[in-house]
Amino acid sequence: MTLRSVVAVFVLLGAMSPAMAAEVMVSAAASLSNAFKDLAVQFEADHPGVEVLTTFGASDVVLQQIIHGAPSDVFASADQTAMDKAVGALAVDPSTRRNFVRNEVVLIVPADNPKHIESVKDLHGDSIKRVAFGNPASVPVGRYAQAALEQSGDWDAVKKHEILGQNVRQVLSYVERGEVDAGFVFATDAAIMKDKVKVVQSVQTPQPVVYPIALVQRDGRSAYAQAFEDFIMSEKGQAVLRQYGFYKP
Repeated sequence: MTLRSVVAVFVLLGAMSPAMAAEVMVSAAASLSNAFKDLAVQFEADHPGVEVLTTFGASDVVLQQIIHGAPSDVFASADQTAMDKAVGALAVDPSTRRNFVRNEVVLIVPADNPKHIESVKDLHGDSIKRVAFGNPASVPVGRYAQAALEQSGDWDAVKKHEILGQNVRQVLSYVERGEVDAGFVFATDAAIMKDKVKVVQSVQTPQPVVYPIALVQRDGRSAYAQAFEDFIMSEKGQAVLRQYGFYKP
């Protein structure tokens, strides 16, 4: 092979590499971080040559990133409100919207529970100074918590001690470090720090905590986006989600 031929081969390979590379960009709720990272690894194992890139945050914040042009192929929200906003903004294809897991809201305290909190009613006590929950304006767990506390008549007592988190993992961190007396998170988040926080009550929410997923509506969407959503809905994908405390809707 001549030098010119060798150069031509390398040029051809270089030109082919980007086309051969495949990515799926997934934007998801912060509470899905651990589970989706595991799912990404397993999806990549089942689809050699495909890379799953993940971004996590409060559902509304992640959605705004998508709306303002951040590249994404799949959007997974922690509540229906954020997904409704996505549909309204024409950010996702509504025909691909599917409910894929269920969760629940819990009241947690630091592991040593210095304020001896056993239920939401204890948050009315004079010794309570700081209660953390996600900002209801942008964080699904905050919306769920507010709705539940309004229903039970405890919202005003809790709100006056509010410490707002920008996502559910920030709330979890506040409680784990003992910076607040208590906090409201998803059960799956509490489970990943069961040695640092204590669940004292499951909170009854007016609406079930059901997570939807949909494909982002954009030119150039990954050809593997639908395959990733299908994997999430498959028995194999659901088995991974169950390992992290989620269950079927």
